[in-house]
Amino acid sequence: MFRPAYLDWNATTPLDPAVRDAMLPWLGERFGNASSRHEYGRQARAAIDEARARVAAAVGAHPTEVIFTSGGSEANNLFVKGAAALLKPATVAVSAIEHPCVREPARQLRRQGWSFQEIAVDAEGVVAGPAWRAALDARPALISVMLANNETGVLQDIPRLAEEARPTRAWFHTDAVQALGKLPVDFRALGVHALSLSAHKVGGPLGAGALVLDKRVELAPLVAGGGQERNLRSGTENVAAIVGFGVACERAAGRVADEAPRLRRLREVVEAGVVALGARVFSMGAERLPNTVFFALEGLDGETLVGKLDRAGHAVASGSACSSANPEPSHTLLAMGVEPTVARGAVRVSLGRDTTAADVDAFLATLGVLAAELRQMTALAV
Repeated sequence: MFRPAYLDWNATTPLDPAVRDAMLPWLGERFGNASSRHEYGRQARAAIDEARARVAAAVGAHPTEVIFTSGGSEANNLFVKGAAALLKPATVAVSAIEHPCVREPARQLRRQGWSFQEIAVDAEGVVAGPAWRAALDARPALISVMLANNETGVLQDIPRLAEEARPTRAWFHTDAVQALGKLPVDFRALGVHALSLSAHKVGGPLGAGALVLDKRVELAPLVAGGGQERNLRSGTENVAAIVGFGVACERAAGRVADEAPRLRRLREVVEAGVVALGARVFSMGAERLPNTVFFALEGLDGETLVGKLDRAGHAVASGSACSSANPEPSHTLLAMGVEPTVARGAVRVSLGRDTTAADVDAFLATLGVLAAELRQMTALAV
């Protein structure tokens, strides 16, 4: 079977074999409902407790601060909507480069009398300067700024932003979905009140995530019912996925020290290669994830290039996988002031634990051939 080399690790990751092994018993002979009082239920509850401790340890939190969800999108919605439901309508401020699962629920709060404020970023995609100060001057009740952008890989200085926001008394949330496993993540050191995670970004299963929540923050549940997850996420727990999530977090956090330098070296090879082909690499002046390169080749359509690369054996992306159905240019790049014609040419390469130097070299060689072919076709059409 034809299998392109996988260079889209920011979209999702293959299941870690150790994670699969940990999950398998809970897909067969271990099947208890964690709310049941008999042995089968007690085993399931113990497995969830162990997974909760592993997730907490991976991000420097206490197990009681971890609320399991179906993924990063639900975790982000739980914070934004859940916090707003127990506050008087005020201002919610989110960065202009947030994932749609933060941006859209924040916008929806306007129906409940809230004011929505988008925090502009600079040309590198960083929250700073007058736009950030203006957001704080609005005295927001809720703030959300992502730790690492899923498209550009740009890192925000969350500890500094959280400290500067403290006088506003706002609840500060960060989407750390893309950061875990690629750099150290410490809930306490970040200084935030809430942090979102997703299993499938770190070698875990699809359909599991968590909101790490400071106990001082009160939320209204999105799903009411039996009162699972501190009464914040009712429903019978997906034990297999939660177990896998715990193991995935533990393994991903344990790999960071060795993996980050290796991925950074591969990233630098990719960047040098695409620049040699005339590409513009976005956010090169900012601190970024060690595995992510977002670039555009002038005059070439990103979707077209991604399709040709796929057929040639290299799986990459034209932007966020969660927004792939949207034909519009990347909202992240537009927020950075990138021209729409350039933004439409964007291609994202994201590397992971199985990526090799040979994968990178083959990708660059193929990209050079395809870029030349497409430019020749464009020239002939003119």
